Amino acid sequence: MNETIDINSKQLWERAKSIYLSTLQSDDEKSQVERYFSMITSVTRKANVFVILTSNAYAADFLKIQYASKFKSCLNLAGGENDLDIEFKFDETARPAIVMPEIQQINVSRNETRAERISTFSSTMPLNEEYTFDEFVRGPSNSWALAAAQGVVANPGKSGYNPLFIHGGTGLGKTHLMQAIGNELHKKNPHLAICYLTAETFLNEYVNALKNTQAESFRNRYRNIDLLMVDDVQFLQKGKQFQEEFFNTFNALQQAHKQIVMTSDVAPKNLPLIEERLISRFEGGMVQEIESPNYETRLAILKKKSEGMTPQIPDNALEYIADNIKSHVRAMEGALRKVSIFRSMDPATHLSNEILSRLLNDFIEKEKNFKKLTIEEIQSAVAKKYSVDIGQILSMERTQSLVTPRQLAMYIARKFTTKGLPEIAELFKKTHSTVIHGVKSIEKRLDVEEELKASLEEVLSELGCKLSDKIY
Repeated sequence: MNETIDINSKQLWERAKSIYLSTLQSDDEKSQVERYFSMITSVTRKANVFVILTSNAYAADFLKIQYASKFKSCLNLAGGENDLDIEFKFDETARPAIVMPEIQQINVSRNETRAERISTFSSTMPLNEEYTFDEFVRGPSNSWALAAAQGVVANPGKSGYNPLFIHGGTGLGKTHLMQAIGNELHKKNPHLAICYLTAETFLNEYVNALKNTQAESFRNRYRNIDLLMVDDVQFLQKGKQFQEEFFNTFNALQQAHKQIVMTSDVAPKNLPLIEERLISRFEGGMVQEIESPNYETRLAILKKKSEGMTPQIPDNALEYIADNIKSHVRAMEGALRKVSIFRSMDPATHLSNEILSRLLNDFIEKEKNFKKLTIEEIQSAVAKKYSVDIGQILSMERTQSLVTPRQLAMYIARKFTTKGLPEIAELFKKTHSTVIHGVKSIEKRLDVEEELKASLEEVLSELGCKLSDKIY
Protein backbone atom coordinates (compact mmCIF):
# COMPACT_ATOMS: atom_id res chain seq x y z
CA MET A 1 0.00 0.00 0.00
CA ASN A 2 1.18 3.54 -0.80
CA GLU A 3 -0.46 5.33 2.15
CA THR A 4 1.39 5.54 5.44
CA ILE A 5 -0.15 5.50 8.88
CA ASP A 6 -0.56 8.97 10.33
CA ILE A 7 -0.23 8.66 14.09
CA ASN A 8 -2.22 11.81 14.77
CA SER A 9 -4.97 10.63 12.46
CA LYS A 10 -4.96 7.25 14.19
CA GLN A 11 -5.41 8.98 17.56
CA LEU A 12 -8.23 11.05 16.09
CA TRP A 13 -9.91 7.86 14.87
CA GLU A 14 -9.60 6.20 18.28
CA ARG A 15 -11.19 9.25 19.88
CA ALA A 16 -13.99 9.23 17.28
CA LYS A 17 -14.61 5.53 18.01
CA SER A 18 -14.90 6.24 21.73
CA ILE A 19 -17.36 9.05 21.08
CA TYR A 20 -19.46 6.83 18.86
CA LEU A 21 -19.50 3.89 21.29
CA SER A 22 -20.48 6.18 24.15
CA THR A 23 -23.65 7.16 22.27
CA LEU A 24 -24.95 3.60 21.87
CA GLN A 25 -27.61 2.31 24.23
CA SER A 26 -28.79 -0.88 22.53
CA ASP A 27 -26.85 -3.94 23.67
CA ASP A 28 -27.36 -5.63 20.31
CA GLU A 29 -26.01 -2.61 18.43
CA LYS A 30 -23.02 -2.32 20.73
CA SER A 31 -22.24 -6.01 20.26
CA GLN A 32 -22.53 -5.72 16.49
CA VAL A 33 -20.44 -2.55 16.23
CA GLU A 34 -17.66 -3.92 18.43
CA ARG A 35 -17.61 -7.13 16.43
CA TYR A 36 -17.03 -5.22 13.21
CA PHE A 37 -14.54 -2.89 14.90
CA SER A 38 -12.47 -6.00 15.63
CA MET A 39 -12.12 -6.51 11.87
CA ILE A 40 -10.52 -3.07 11.36
CA THR A 41 -6.81 -3.75 10.89
CA SER A 42 -5.42 -0.25 10.31
CA VAL A 43 -6.30 3.37 9.64
CA THR A 44 -4.62 5.50 6.99
CA ARG A 45 -5.20 9.02 5.73
CA LYS A 46 -4.83 10.30 2.20
CA ALA A 47 -5.42 14.06 1.86
CA ASN A 48 -8.84 14.72 3.44
CA VAL A 49 -9.99 11.08 3.31
CA PHE A 50 -9.80 8.59 6.17
CA VAL A 51 -9.26 5.08 4.79
CA ILE A 52 -10.31 2.31 7.17
CA LEU A 53 -8.83 -1.06 6.21
CA THR A 54 -10.61 -4.28 7.17
CA SER A 55 -9.63 -7.91 7.23
CA ASN A 56 -12.46 -8.97 4.90
CA ALA A 57 -14.58 -7.46 2.16
CA TYR A 58 -17.88 -8.17 3.90
CA ALA A 59 -16.87 -6.03 6.89
CA ALA A 60 -15.80 -3.15 4.61
CA ASP A 61 -19.14 -3.15 2.79
CA PHE A 62 -21.16 -3.44 5.99
CA LEU A 63 -19.32 -0.63 7.77
CA LYS A 64 -19.67 1.62 4.73
CA ILE A 65 -23.41 1.08 4.42
CA GLN A 66 -24.30 1.14 8.11
CA TYR A 67 -21.85 3.50 9.77
CA ALA A 68 -19.94 5.76 7.35
CA SER A 69 -22.05 8.90 7.92
CA LYS A 70 -22.17 8.35 11.71
CA PHE A 71 -18.40 7.87 11.91
CA LYS A 72 -17.84 11.00 9.84
CA SER A 73 -19.86 13.03 12.36
CA CYS A 74 -17.87 11.52 15.24
CA LEU A 75 -14.60 12.45 13.50
CA ASN A 76 -15.81 16.05 13.43
CA LEU A 77 -16.78 15.90 17.11
CA ALA A 78 -13.36 14.45 17.90
CA GLY A 79 -11.69 17.53 16.40
CA GLY A 80 -11.34 16.59 12.74
CA GLU A 81 -11.87 19.03 9.88
CA ASN A 82 -15.40 19.51 8.57
CA ASP A 83 -14.46 18.39 5.05
CA LEU A 84 -13.01 15.04 6.19
CA ASP A 85 -14.45 12.08 4.32
CA ILE A 86 -14.29 8.39 5.19
CA GLU A 87 -13.84 5.20 3.16
CA PHE A 88 -13.82 1.53 4.09
CA LYS A 89 -11.64 -0.81 2.06
CA PHE A 90 -10.69 -4.47 2.12
CA ASP A 91 -6.93 -4.97 2.21
CA GLU A 92 -6.08 -8.46 0.98
CA THR A 93 -2.58 -8.20 2.45
CA ALA A 94 -3.99 -7.51 5.90
CA ARG A 95 -5.97 -10.74 6.06
CA PRO A 96 -4.77 -12.77 9.06
CA ALA A 97 -3.22 -16.13 8.29
CA ILE A 98 -3.94 -19.19 10.40
CA VAL A 99 -2.10 -22.42 9.75
CA MET A 100 -3.91 -25.57 8.75
CA PRO A 101 -2.45 -29.03 8.11
CA GLU A 102 -2.41 -30.17 4.53
CA ILE A 103 -5.20 -32.63 3.76
CA GLN A 104 -2.86 -34.96 1.92
CA GLN A 105 0.70 -35.67 3.02
CA ILE A 106 2.58 -38.09 0.79
CA ASN A 107 6.12 -39.36 1.37
CA VAL A 108 6.85 -36.97 4.21
CA SER A 109 10.52 -36.76 4.99
CA ARG A 110 11.48 -37.76 8.52
CA ASN A 111 13.58 -34.62 8.77
CA GLU A 112 10.79 -32.34 7.57
CA THR A 113 9.35 -30.12 10.31
CA ARG A 114 5.63 -29.69 10.87
CA ALA A 115 6.00 -26.01 9.95
CA GLU A 116 7.20 -27.07 6.50
CA ARG A 117 4.17 -29.28 6.00
CA ILE A 118 1.45 -26.73 6.67
CA SER A 119 -0.42 -24.39 4.40
CA THR A 120 -2.19 -21.17 5.36
CA PHE A 121 -5.88 -20.83 6.07
CA SER A 122 -7.27 -17.29 6.21
CA SER A 123 -9.62 -16.86 9.14
CA THR A 124 -12.47 -14.42 8.67
CA MET A 125 -12.03 -12.80 12.09
CA PRO A 126 -8.72 -12.18 13.89
CA LEU A 127 -8.17 -12.92 17.55
CA ASN A 128 -7.95 -9.88 19.80
CA GLU A 129 -4.55 -10.12 21.49
CA GLU A 130 -5.89 -8.21 24.50
CA TYR A 131 -8.31 -11.04 25.28
CA THR A 132 -6.17 -13.11 27.63
CA PHE A 133 -6.75 -14.93 30.91
CA ASP A 134 -4.56 -12.34 32.65
CA GLU A 135 -6.89 -9.54 31.49
CA PHE A 136 -10.04 -11.43 32.49
CA VAL A 137 -11.30 -10.39 35.92
CA ARG A 138 -12.44 -13.40 37.91
CA GLY A 139 -15.43 -13.30 40.24
CA PRO A 140 -18.22 -15.53 41.60
CA SER A 141 -20.29 -14.94 38.46
CA ASN A 142 -17.71 -16.32 36.04
CA SER A 143 -15.27 -18.49 38.01
CA TRP A 144 -16.64 -21.81 36.73
CA ALA A 145 -16.58 -20.65 33.10
CA LEU A 146 -13.01 -19.39 33.54
CA ALA A 147 -11.94 -22.70 35.07
CA ALA A 148 -13.52 -24.58 32.16
CA ALA A 149 -11.73 -22.36 29.63
CA GLN A 150 -8.40 -22.98 31.36
CA GLY A 151 -9.23 -26.69 31.39
CA VAL A 152 -9.57 -26.59 27.60
CA VAL A 153 -6.10 -25.04 27.29
CA ALA A 154 -4.65 -27.73 29.56
CA ASN A 155 -6.50 -30.59 27.81
CA PRO A 156 -7.59 -29.53 24.29
CA GLY A 157 -9.80 -32.08 22.58
CA LYS A 158 -10.46 -34.12 25.73
CA SER A 159 -14.03 -35.41 26.05
CA GLY A 160 -14.82 -33.70 29.34
CA TYR A 161 -14.17 -30.28 27.79
CA ASN A 162 -15.16 -30.93 24.21
CA PRO A 163 -17.19 -29.07 23.22
CA LEU A 164 -17.10 -26.19 25.68
CA PHE A 165 -20.33 -24.21 25.49
CA ILE A 166 -20.32 -20.84 27.31
CA HIS A 167 -23.61 -18.95 27.60
CA GLY A 168 -24.88 -15.82 29.30
CA GLY A 169 -26.23 -12.35 28.68
CA THR A 170 -24.75 -9.70 26.44
CA GLY A 171 -21.46 -8.16 27.51
CA LEU A 172 -20.49 -10.54 30.30
CA GLY A 173 -17.18 -11.81 28.86
CA LYS A 174 -18.08 -14.87 26.76
CA THR A 175 -16.09 -13.73 23.73
CA HIS A 176 -13.18 -12.67 25.92
CA LEU A 177 -12.93 -16.15 27.45
CA MET A 178 -13.21 -17.91 24.11
CA GLN A 179 -10.54 -15.80 22.45
CA ALA A 180 -8.32 -16.20 25.52
CA ILE A 181 -8.39 -19.95 24.84
CA GLY A 182 -7.26 -19.33 21.26
CA ASN A 183 -4.52 -16.90 22.27
CA GLU A 184 -3.19 -19.23 24.98
CA LEU A 185 -3.15 -22.31 22.74
CA HIS A 186 -1.50 -20.33 19.95
CA LYS A 187 1.18 -19.21 22.42
CA LYS A 188 1.76 -22.82 23.50
CA ASN A 189 1.89 -24.10 19.93
CA PRO A 190 2.15 -21.50 17.11
CA HIS A 191 1.59 -24.23 14.50
CA LEU A 192 -1.90 -25.15 15.69
CA ALA A 193 -4.63 -24.48 13.14
CA ILE A 194 -6.92 -22.10 15.07
CA CYS A 195 -10.06 -20.53 13.65
CA TYR A 196 -12.35 -17.98 15.31
CA LEU A 197 -15.55 -16.70 13.69
CA THR A 198 -19.22 -16.06 14.37
CA ALA A 199 -21.96 -18.48 13.38
CA GLU A 200 -23.31 -15.73 11.13
CA THR A 201 -19.97 -15.47 9.33
CA PHE A 202 -19.82 -19.26 9.00
CA LEU A 203 -23.27 -19.12 7.41
CA ASN A 204 -22.23 -16.37 4.98
CA GLU A 205 -19.13 -18.30 3.93
CA TYR A 206 -21.17 -21.46 3.43
CA VAL A 207 -23.72 -19.65 1.26
CA ASN A 208 -20.92 -18.15 -0.83
CA ALA A 209 -19.28 -21.56 -1.20
CA LEU A 210 -22.54 -23.06 -2.49
CA LYS A 211 -23.06 -20.15 -4.88
CA ASN A 212 -19.54 -20.53 -6.27
CA THR A 213 -19.66 -24.36 -6.34
CA GLN A 214 -16.88 -24.54 -3.75
CA ALA A 215 -18.69 -26.55 -1.08
CA GLU A 216 -16.06 -29.29 -1.01
CA SER A 217 -13.28 -26.77 -0.52
CA PHE A 218 -15.28 -25.17 2.30
CA ARG A 219 -15.71 -28.54 4.02
CA ASN A 220 -12.02 -29.43 3.71
CA ARG A 221 -10.98 -26.15 5.27
CA TYR A 222 -13.19 -26.30 8.34
CA ARG A 223 -12.87 -30.01 8.99
CA ASN A 224 -9.09 -29.95 9.15
CA ILE A 225 -8.36 -27.48 11.92
CA ASP A 226 -7.24 -28.02 15.50
CA LEU A 227 -9.44 -25.50 17.31
CA LEU A 228 -12.77 -24.15 16.06
CA MET A 229 -14.27 -21.26 18.04
CA VAL A 230 -17.78 -20.16 17.06
CA ASP A 231 -19.29 -17.03 18.59
CA ASP A 232 -23.06 -16.37 18.81
CA VAL A 233 -24.19 -19.92 18.06
CA GLN A 234 -27.82 -18.76 18.27
CA PHE A 235 -27.43 -17.67 14.63
CA LEU A 236 -27.30 -21.34 13.67
CA GLN A 237 -31.08 -21.26 13.90
CA LYS A 238 -31.31 -19.61 10.48
CA GLY A 239 -31.49 -22.66 8.20
CA LYS A 240 -31.89 -26.44 8.18
CA GLN A 241 -29.34 -27.06 5.41
CA PHE A 242 -26.82 -24.90 7.20
CA GLN A 243 -27.40 -26.85 10.44
CA GLU A 244 -26.75 -30.06 8.52
CA GLU A 245 -23.40 -28.70 7.33
CA PHE A 246 -22.43 -27.53 10.81
CA PHE A 247 -23.48 -30.88 12.30
CA ASN A 248 -21.20 -32.74 9.90
CA THR A 249 -18.32 -30.33 10.54
CA PHE A 250 -18.84 -30.69 14.28
CA ASN A 251 -18.77 -34.49 14.06
CA ALA A 252 -15.68 -34.55 11.88
CA LEU A 253 -13.73 -32.37 14.28
CA GLN A 254 -14.90 -34.14 17.42
CA GLN A 255 -14.13 -37.59 16.01
CA ALA A 256 -10.63 -36.35 15.20
CA HIS A 257 -10.33 -35.15 18.84
CA LYS A 258 -10.13 -31.51 17.79
CA GLN A 259 -11.38 -28.87 20.22
CA ILE A 260 -14.63 -26.95 19.68
CA VAL A 261 -15.63 -23.89 21.74
CA MET A 262 -18.95 -22.06 21.33
CA THR A 263 -20.75 -19.13 22.91
CA SER A 264 -24.42 -18.21 22.95
CA ASP A 265 -26.79 -15.82 24.68
CA VAL A 266 -28.70 -18.81 26.06
CA ALA A 267 -28.08 -22.42 27.04
CA PRO A 268 -28.29 -25.10 24.32
CA LYS A 269 -31.74 -26.30 25.39
CA ASN A 270 -33.05 -22.73 24.97
CA LEU A 271 -32.29 -22.66 21.25
CA PRO A 272 -35.74 -23.69 19.98
CA LEU A 273 -34.93 -23.80 16.25
CA ILE A 274 -31.79 -25.91 16.59
CA GLU A 275 -32.16 -29.58 15.73
CA GLU A 276 -32.22 -31.94 18.70
CA ARG A 277 -29.17 -33.86 17.49
CA LEU A 278 -27.12 -30.63 17.51
CA ILE A 279 -28.42 -29.71 20.96
CA SER A 280 -27.35 -33.16 22.12
CA ARG A 281 -23.85 -32.57 20.72
CA PHE A 282 -23.61 -29.15 22.37
CA GLU A 283 -24.55 -30.63 25.74
CA GLY A 284 -22.20 -33.59 25.32
CA GLY A 285 -19.15 -31.74 26.66
CA MET A 286 -19.17 -28.94 29.22
CA VAL A 287 -21.82 -26.22 29.45
CA GLN A 288 -21.03 -23.20 31.63
CA GLU A 289 -23.00 -20.02 32.32
CA ILE A 290 -21.62 -16.54 32.98
CA GLU A 291 -23.89 -14.40 35.13
CA SER A 292 -23.88 -10.68 35.92
CA PRO A 293 -20.95 -9.70 38.18
CA ASN A 294 -21.33 -8.54 41.79
CA TYR A 295 -20.13 -5.14 43.04
CA GLU A 296 -16.59 -6.25 43.91
CA THR A 297 -16.11 -7.87 40.52
CA ARG A 298 -17.60 -4.87 38.72
CA LEU A 299 -15.20 -2.53 40.50
CA ALA A 300 -12.24 -4.81 39.75
CA ILE A 301 -13.23 -4.89 36.06
CA LEU A 302 -13.47 -1.09 35.92
CA LYS A 303 -10.07 -0.68 37.56
CA LYS A 304 -8.58 -3.08 35.03
CA LYS A 305 -10.28 -1.32 32.10
CA SER A 306 -9.21 2.15 33.31
CA GLU A 307 -5.52 1.27 33.55
CA GLY A 308 -3.54 3.49 31.20
CA MET A 309 -6.36 5.98 30.63
CA THR A 310 -5.14 9.57 30.48
CA PRO A 311 -6.06 11.53 32.52
CA GLN A 312 -6.47 8.87 35.19
CA ILE A 313 -10.03 8.10 36.29
CA PRO A 314 -10.40 8.72 40.05
CA ASP A 315 -11.54 5.90 42.32
CA ASN A 316 -14.75 7.65 43.31
CA ALA A 317 -15.87 7.69 39.65
CA LEU A 318 -15.11 3.97 39.27
CA GLU A 319 -17.02 3.24 42.46
CA TYR A 320 -19.95 5.34 41.27
CA ILE A 321 -20.15 3.39 37.99
CA ALA A 322 -19.83 0.03 39.76
CA ASP A 323 -22.57 0.98 42.21
CA ASN A 324 -25.03 2.32 39.63
CA ILE A 325 -24.52 0.18 36.53
CA LYS A 326 -25.07 -3.51 37.22
CA SER A 327 -26.68 -5.05 34.15
CA HIS A 328 -23.57 -6.09 32.25
CA VAL A 329 -19.92 -5.31 31.60
CA ARG A 330 -20.48 -3.63 28.24
CA ALA A 331 -22.75 -1.01 29.83
CA MET A 332 -20.04 -0.32 32.43
CA GLU A 333 -17.43 0.05 29.70
CA GLY A 334 -19.67 2.48 27.84
CA ALA A 335 -20.08 4.59 30.97
CA LEU A 336 -16.33 4.46 31.61
CA ARG A 337 -15.59 5.66 28.07
CA LYS A 338 -17.98 8.57 28.48
CA VAL A 339 -16.31 9.59 31.76
CA SER A 340 -12.89 9.28 30.12
CA ILE A 341 -13.90 11.56 27.24
CA PHE A 342 -15.32 14.13 29.65
CA ARG A 343 -12.19 13.89 31.81
CA SER A 344 -9.89 14.44 28.80
CA MET A 345 -11.79 17.58 27.80
CA ASP A 346 -11.55 19.10 31.29
CA PRO A 347 -8.99 17.27 33.49
CA ALA A 348 -9.30 19.86 36.27
CA THR A 349 -13.00 19.25 36.92
CA HIS A 350 -13.73 17.32 40.10
CA LEU A 351 -15.93 14.34 39.23
CA SER A 352 -18.46 14.68 42.01
CA ASN A 353 -21.44 12.35 42.27
CA GLU A 354 -23.65 15.20 41.05
CA ILE A 355 -21.58 15.64 37.88
CA LEU A 356 -21.36 11.88 37.34
CA SER A 357 -25.13 11.61 37.75
CA ARG A 358 -25.75 14.16 35.01
CA LEU A 359 -23.01 12.77 32.77
CA LEU A 360 -24.24 9.17 33.00
CA ASN A 361 -27.94 9.92 33.19
CA ASP A 362 -28.76 7.92 30.03
CA PHE A 363 -27.04 4.82 31.42
CA ILE A 364 -28.52 5.20 34.89
CA GLU A 365 -32.08 5.69 33.63
CA LYS A 366 -31.93 2.34 31.89
CA GLU A 367 -30.41 0.71 34.95
CA LYS A 368 -33.25 1.92 37.17
CA ASN A 369 -35.62 -0.59 35.62
CA PHE A 370 -33.16 -3.40 36.30
CA LYS A 371 -32.53 -2.26 39.87
CA LYS A 372 -36.11 -1.88 40.97
CA LEU A 373 -37.49 -5.09 39.48
CA THR A 374 -37.64 -7.87 42.04
CA ILE A 375 -38.99 -11.36 41.46
CA GLU A 376 -41.76 -10.68 43.96
CA GLU A 377 -42.85 -7.53 42.09
CA ILE A 378 -42.91 -9.44 38.82
CA GLN A 379 -44.98 -12.24 40.33
CA SER A 380 -47.40 -9.69 41.81
CA ALA A 381 -47.82 -7.77 38.52
CA VAL A 382 -48.43 -10.96 36.52
CA ALA A 383 -50.86 -12.30 39.14
CA LYS A 384 -52.79 -9.03 38.98
CA LYS A 385 -52.96 -9.14 35.18
CA TYR A 386 -54.30 -12.71 35.12
CA SER A 387 -56.49 -12.38 38.25
CA VAL A 388 -54.74 -15.17 40.14
CA ASP A 389 -52.94 -15.38 43.48
CA ILE A 390 -49.15 -15.42 43.81
CA GLY A 391 -49.60 -18.66 45.74
CA GLN A 392 -51.20 -20.21 42.66
CA ILE A 393 -48.27 -19.08 40.48
CA LEU A 394 -45.89 -20.78 42.90
CA SER A 395 -48.02 -23.92 43.19
CA MET A 396 -47.63 -27.20 41.32
CA GLU A 397 -51.00 -26.85 39.54
CA ARG A 398 -50.69 -27.25 35.76
CA THR A 399 -53.95 -25.88 34.44
CA GLN A 400 -53.47 -23.58 31.46
CA SER A 401 -54.96 -20.66 33.37
CA LEU A 402 -51.96 -20.90 35.72
CA VAL A 403 -49.24 -22.22 33.38
CA THR A 404 -49.29 -19.10 31.19
CA PRO A 405 -48.94 -16.49 33.99
CA ARG A 406 -46.38 -18.68 35.77
CA GLN A 407 -44.23 -19.02 32.66
CA LEU A 408 -44.67 -15.37 31.73
CA ALA A 409 -43.44 -14.33 35.18
CA MET A 410 -40.44 -16.63 34.78
CA TYR A 411 -39.74 -15.13 31.36
CA ILE A 412 -39.78 -11.56 32.71
CA ALA A 413 -37.59 -12.54 35.65
CA ARG A 414 -35.05 -14.15 33.33
CA LYS A 415 -35.04 -11.55 30.58
CA PHE A 416 -35.60 -8.28 32.44
CA THR A 417 -33.56 -8.71 35.61
CA THR A 418 -29.97 -9.64 36.37
CA LYS A 419 -31.07 -12.53 38.62
CA GLY A 420 -29.41 -15.87 37.98
CA LEU A 421 -31.20 -19.15 37.39
CA PRO A 422 -30.61 -20.47 40.94
CA GLU A 423 -32.31 -17.44 42.53
CA ILE A 424 -35.19 -17.43 40.05
CA ALA A 425 -35.80 -21.14 40.51
CA GLU A 426 -35.74 -20.79 44.29
CA LEU A 427 -38.20 -17.87 44.34
CA PHE A 428 -40.59 -19.71 42.03
CA LYS A 429 -40.16 -22.92 44.06
CA LYS A 430 -39.26 -24.77 40.87
CA THR A 431 -36.23 -26.53 39.41
CA HIS A 432 -33.76 -24.94 36.97
CA SER A 433 -35.12 -27.06 34.13
CA THR A 434 -38.71 -25.95 34.84
CA VAL A 435 -37.70 -22.27 34.65
CA ILE A 436 -35.75 -22.84 31.43
CA HIS A 437 -38.69 -24.72 29.91
CA GLY A 438 -41.08 -21.93 30.91
CA VAL A 439 -38.88 -19.22 29.37
CA LYS A 440 -38.43 -21.22 26.18
CA SER A 441 -42.18 -21.83 25.91
CA ILE A 442 -42.99 -18.11 26.22
CA GLU A 443 -40.30 -17.22 23.65
CA LYS A 444 -41.93 -19.53 21.11
CA ARG A 445 -45.42 -18.25 21.81
CA LEU A 446 -44.44 -14.59 21.61
CA ASP A 447 -43.49 -15.11 17.97
CA VAL A 448 -47.01 -16.17 17.02
CA GLU A 449 -49.40 -14.93 19.72
CA GLU A 450 -50.09 -11.20 19.52
CA GLU A 451 -52.40 -11.37 22.53
CA LEU A 452 -49.64 -12.81 24.71
CA LYS A 453 -47.22 -10.13 23.50
CA ALA A 454 -49.79 -7.45 24.38
CA SER A 455 -50.15 -8.97 27.86
CA LEU A 456 -46.37 -8.94 28.29
CA GLU A 457 -46.20 -5.27 27.29
CA GLU A 458 -49.02 -4.46 29.71
CA VAL A 459 -47.24 -6.18 32.61
CA LEU A 460 -43.94 -4.50 31.74
CA SER A 461 -45.69 -1.12 31.66
CA GLU A 462 -47.11 -1.84 35.11
CA LEU A 463 -43.54 -2.55 36.25
CA GLY A 464 -42.25 0.67 34.70
CA CYS A 465 -40.26 -0.78 31.82
CA LYS A 466 -40.69 -1.82 28.18
CA LEU A 467 -39.69 -4.53 25.72
CA SER A 468 -36.54 -2.68 24.63
CA ASP A 469 -35.24 -2.93 28.21
CA LYS A 470 -34.70 -6.67 27.85
CA ILE A 471 -31.22 -7.58 29.03
CA TYR A 472 -30.79 -10.66 26.81
